[in-house]
Amino acid sequence: MANAFFQVPVADNEPIKSYEPGSPERAELKNTIKSLKDTVTDIPMFIGGKEVRTKELVSIYPPHEIDHELAKYHKGSSKHVKQAIKAAMDAKESWENMGWQDRAAIFLKAAELLAGPFRARMNAATMLGQSKNAYQAEIDAACEMIDFFRFNVQFMTEIYLDQPESNPGIWNRMEYRPLEGFIFAVSPFNFTSIAANLCVAPALMGNTIVWKPAETQIYSALVIMDLFREAGLPEGVINMVFTDGPVAGDIVFEHPDFAGLHFTGSTSTFQYMWKTIGNNISKYKTYPRIVGETGGKDFVMVHPSANVQEVVTALSRGAFEYQGQKCSAASRAYLPKSMWKTAEKLLKEDLGAMRMGNPEDFTNFVNAVIDKRSFDKISNYIANAKKSKDAEVVIGGGYDKSKGYFIEPTVILAKKPGYETMCEEIFGPVLTIYVYEDNKFEETLDILDASSPYALTGALFAKDRTVIEMASKKLKNAAGNFYINDKPTGAVVGQQPFGGGRASGTNDKAGSVLNLYRWISPRTIKETFVPATNFRYPFMLED
Repeated sequence: MANAFFQVPVADNEPIKSYEPGSPERAELKNTIKSLKDTVTDIPMFIGGKEVRTKELVSIYPPHEIDHELAKYHKGSSKHVKQAIKAAMDAKESWENMGWQDRAAIFLKAAELLAGPFRARMNAATMLGQSKNAYQAEIDAACEMIDFFRFNVQFMTEIYLDQPESNPGIWNRMEYRPLEGFIFAVSPFNFTSIAANLCVAPALMGNTIVWKPAETQIYSALVIMDLFREAGLPEGVINMVFTDGPVAGDIVFEHPDFAGLHFTGSTSTFQYMWKTIGNNISKYKTYPRIVGETGGKDFVMVHPSANVQEVVTALSRGAFEYQGQKCSAASRAYLPKSMWKTAEKLLKEDLGAMRMGNPEDFTNFVNAVIDKRSFDKISNYIANAKKSKDAEVVIGGGYDKSKGYFIEPTVILAKKPGYETMCEEIFGPVLTIYVYEDNKFEETLDILDASSPYALTGALFAKDRTVIEMASKKLKNAAGNFYINDKPTGAVVGQQPFGGGRASGTNDKAGSVLNLYRWISPRTIKETFVPATNFRYPFMLED
């Protein structure tokens, strides 16, 4: 029985490896990629700690090499969702009653395993299954996931240490219980680390999970489950099922023990889920917690005082790293007329130097978009811009899906600030720029704020401090993560907790203590050592 208040290791951000030529990590990663490609991996579901296989097998192909079969996963049905819920509920009592230090040890061990023996496999799986280059995989699948594990443990202890004051003769305590039921985690394709954290954040606080990863992330999801098992996670705490969204939703959102949704994905899907939960609210034992991070139409606002080279570098990286498939990617920019011609020239130089192709070739900066549906949607926006009188494709604009889903980094010049690619989420390597008159900076701020329903990330470039102060106030609700003289991507756990408002989600800040608070139900306990024995109060005495 534990009889001490344990101090967990201080959380530090995991150093990013360089993967430069001749480095040991580069050689190990390349060898791991080759080994994975040489095998068609069989991927089962995991329910109650058991591998579950079905007769319905679905092939997985790299987005950049669509004729190479990488794996087959076992698709499930409503039966498997029901089994996963039962497994989560069966594991709940034991898991929530486990000492917090033991839950912490599991995920601290997972962090160390990922920092060492699992690192190359996690990165390689992300590169192959999600078409990320080595650096993008490293900062996501390795470093950010490690950071989530370590910092979540530290945040958990901060919550538990927060206790109320006690007057003489009584002892007040706060107990931080997990939610009463199971958590449904629905994760996206674009960040392997987010997939893991959507499960780990509530699990660390004593909850049990039914996890449905995106179909296009299943290949690296297998590595996450293998990592959890190697770290000693008990059976049934996290159960992974592969079903269509409506199949899972029909079961989960009707279940009386549904206690919370941890979601990252599209705004329309999240709103549909919220509506469904609301319609079923009388069926649940408790009011479910709903936590979601959804879409974005992330901006870069440039003042005439800004440094043009700094602006262009931020746009090149912010818009086109991982093919613009980041919730935070720079998707629209507002540049002053006096800067545009120089910025256009420098952007053409940057984008002309970006190599595109298979992530196995480490010289490629840009890889494939995730699947055919995404390719068709993005290319349709580009095709419309080429035909529109209100826009012009000034850089890139090419696309080809013969061998993989490749779309060139593309810059569209919008002649009107309300043009569709200035307002609608595209989720691909497309940046739209609107050029404004230098003397209309403040007016353009108002246009920016009103042009999109989203409020996830945004960046402001300016040297003049009065401008920075004024614009920051004007745009206070336009972005949950606001960057001054930096690109709007690259949030780091423990440094820039991530999340936005408006149509971008509930802004519960993954990578901070705020997110963990959503997965607990506090109980206040007051203990009186010597209880009263007379109902009368002193004021009642006779004069």
